Amino acid sequence: MKVLIIGAAGMVGNKLARNLAASGTLAGTKLAALTLADAVMPQAPADATVPVSVVRIDISQRPEVDKLIATEPDVIFHLAAIVSGEAEQNFDKGYAINLDGTRYLLEAIRARGAHYVPKFIFTSSIAVFGPPFPDAIDDDFRLTPTTSYGTQKAIDELLLADFTRKGFVDGIGLRLPTICVRPGKPNLAASGFFSGIIREPLAGLPAVLPVSVDVRHWHASPRAALGFLLHAAGLPKGALGTRVNLTLPGLSVTVAEQLEALREVAGASALSLVRMEPDATIAKIVAGWPQNFIPARALALGFKAESSFAEIIQAHIEDEMRGAAR
Repeated sequence: MKVLIIGAAGMVGNKLARNLAASGTLAGTKLAALTLADAVMPQAPADATVPVSVVRIDISQRPEVDKLIATEPDVIFHLAAIVSGEAEQNFDKGYAINLDGTRYLLEAIRARGAHYVPKFIFTSSIAVFGPPFPDAIDDDFRLTPTTSYGTQKAIDELLLADFTRKGFVDGIGLRLPTICVRPGKPNLAASGFFSGIIREPLAGLPAVLPVSVDVRHWHASPRAALGFLLHAAGLPKGALGTRVNLTLPGLSVTVAEQLEALREVAGASALSLVRMEPDATIAKIVAGWPQNFIPARALALGFKAESSFAEIIQAHIEDEMRGAAR
């Protein structure tokens, strides 16, 4: 089996790459080759048990995409995207990467011919939903995004469904919760503060909270995100029926509940490092995001996430801080 990860230099992509390179298998099948692609050159894991190649690519350029797909990988993880805040600030760049890039990938696959039908696992977002929201969004709720990023992801979902219907790909679209706690440095995602108010205090650093503590949101850990991708790869063809995009499990908590979990896990000293600094732009974006879900289809298919925010924090400490906060 040949596997391609697009967006392999990102946080989730890097975790997936390291897992596959070390295990040498995916869904019980031995890997023959693993290709890591991103806009910045990915790093091949040092402990790889399979041949790993790295590629720097701009997926908004069709010739580069055609060259990448020419190797005909059996499974493609498409994780690459311009994040929400940046897509809102840079309209052209967001559409070039998040929409045109995805379409070019699907078209490049189709151009290979009827003999080539790869499994195509696409990471979408809960940003495809817009208000007014019920108390909890079920699997039948309509897509009405209120940001450019959400609109781009919603269009991608329709493309994926259509290319799957036509038999060009075996597509699965995964609407990820906001991934928290994200390791590393802050990015331009409007949701970045959800991680920052936990990650920085755990490291003994100050953090800024730009929204009210009453804000509620839907979260899952990077550990859960990796599990989602691996589980999706193991689903049999046609498992999702004609509705190939689905909302994944997560945990609905308020910022206040996040901070209380931080206090429980790391103490009052960590909590004291968080200061409120309202940002009207971020608050407006977040206000248009969904807060809670009933992901019945995903749960029935065996996808799993955390049951408490303290569990999410503990996963970050174990996976990124060698088991101990500062």
